[in-house]
Amino acid sequence: MSSPMPEPERLQIEPITQADDAQIAAIIRKVMPEFGASGCGFAINDPEVDWMSRAYAGPRSAYFVLRRDGRVLGGGGVAPLEGGGADTCELRKMYFLPEARGLGAGAAMMERCLEAARAFGFRRCYLETLTGMDAAMRLYERSGFRRIDGPMGATGHGGCNTFYLRDL
Repeated sequence: MSSPMPEPERLQIEPITQADDAQIAAIIRKVMPEFGASGCGFAINDPEVDWMSRAYAGPRSAYFVLRRDGRVLGGGGVAPLEGGGADTCELRKMYFLPEARGLGAGAAMMERCLEAARAFGFRRCYLETLTGMDAAMRLYERSGFRRIDGPMGATGHGGCNTFYLRDL
């Protein structure tokens, strides 16, 4: 017997607060290894993972959490692309616990992040991912991202091997 689908109105996307930092750090550390993204060259090792609310409080940056009944189930954000042009942002650290997948949360989070990027005046959005993150890549392509041949900027994530760009 399958469990009932969660009610979409109970899912909320909100700006991250300091109170969310520990929950989102735990999610990132749980989800990334699922896809083999736990060694050197992956975002899981970025110092900001433990203080995401502070890391995304800077100019032209935003991070959002997906919440249901007060519990954080995932998140995603945008910030200027390190080493990139002023018109290019990066979609960053978009991860969801398994219970949040398949509910449309990824598409809703993507739209919220791209909306923020446009409001910050970015004209393009870049992202890096890893072969094997098939559902994520389908979401990126449905959201208008196109695969590009190689990395942009200086993200420090040498473990990523698939790159996308989208005009905003």
